[in-house]
Amino acid sequence: MNAPVRILILGTGGMANRHAMEFATNSDAQLVGAVDVDIAKVRGFALRHDIPNTFTSLEDALAWGEFDAVANVTPDRVHYPTTLQLIAAGKHVFCEKPLAESFEKADEMARLAEASGLVNMVNLTYRNVAPVQKARQIVKAGEIGTVRHIEAAYLQSWLVSKAWGDWATEDQWLWRLSTKHGSNGVLGDVGIHILDFAGYGADTDVDHIFARLKTFEKAPGNRIRDYDLDANDSFTMTAEFSNGAIGVIHASRWATGHLNELRLRMHGDKGALEVIHTPAGNSLRACLGDDVEKGVWKDLDAGVVATNYQRFVEAVLEGKTREPDFRHAADLQKVLDLALVTERERREHSIRRGSAATVPPLVAVPSS
Repeated sequence: MNAPVRILILGTGGMANRHAMEFATNSDAQLVGAVDVDIAKVRGFALRHDIPNTFTSLEDALAWGEFDAVANVTPDRVHYPTTLQLIAAGKHVFCEKPLAESFEKADEMARLAEASGLVNMVNLTYRNVAPVQKARQIVKAGEIGTVRHIEAAYLQSWLVSKAWGDWATEDQWLWRLSTKHGSNGVLGDVGIHILDFAGYGADTDVDHIFARLKTFEKAPGNRIRDYDLDANDSFTMTAEFSNGAIGVIHASRWATGHLNELRLRMHGDKGALEVIHTPAGNSLRACLGDDVEKGVWKDLDAGVVATNYQRFVEAVLEGKTREPDFRHAADLQKVLDLALVTERERREHSIRRGSAATVPPLVAVPSS
């Protein structure tokens, strides 16, 4: 395909602005259309980002058809039906995470995308963090030896801080706390990020898990207006990885003092690495070589890496999907689905590739 790649933005919520700005700065991409069911919202979005065509339905946009690829930035539960329509129409898809609300749907999306030959990628945004990519290179090169222990955390504090807004009054936060509004809680929202962050950085996959989830009291009866605040807002997970390491993965929206922090520690028999990412910046530290004996840590320069947005455009031009693709996101969704099963059954589960039928459907688990 010749540049520029003509891109349609599907859904014009908060994250869509980031997509539009990233693609607008890429000389190999051209924003040609935007879709939202709210006509005022889509027109305002198009005006803000200098997008010439607007639509209030995906069907209307597909009937027009003058685009090559789509950034699917719709709500989580809308990813599945809209992506299937796009694949059927022969459009390349760059989908927000999570790919779907369940492994069964995500697996179907991955299988159809693979059969179509279309470029399919998922915006696991923390792949854009240069230190985690540099850490992966160091692990793959064997510089920390055999990885024995992994610690990964995603810490947010918006349930105790108004730094991002007042969750108790704003719908953009309340829906994330309610299963009937499409939320799978912190596990479904950011669990996919920290699983990817840990697995990618350590160059491994989760093999066995046991998880505990908690929904804390946030309002009288855990209800505000028509929002039942029943989605989990903290989880802990013990894991064994395919490389033989064991570790702990956890996330919470109650992490006072941490606005939005991802942390990954990897300990090997020859050294260790630590990656930290916050809104203020990121860092990579290592304890290697002679420093291991005295426990001395040193900062490393991770350089600059291409973003998912840049890599998606390059993939479309090449006609070849790049990571993270739909299959990877579906495999992560399998882990998230099984995490809820382990909570309900109080026993460890193994992650195995197989049919969607092997994974029970994702269901809300009430707080104990």
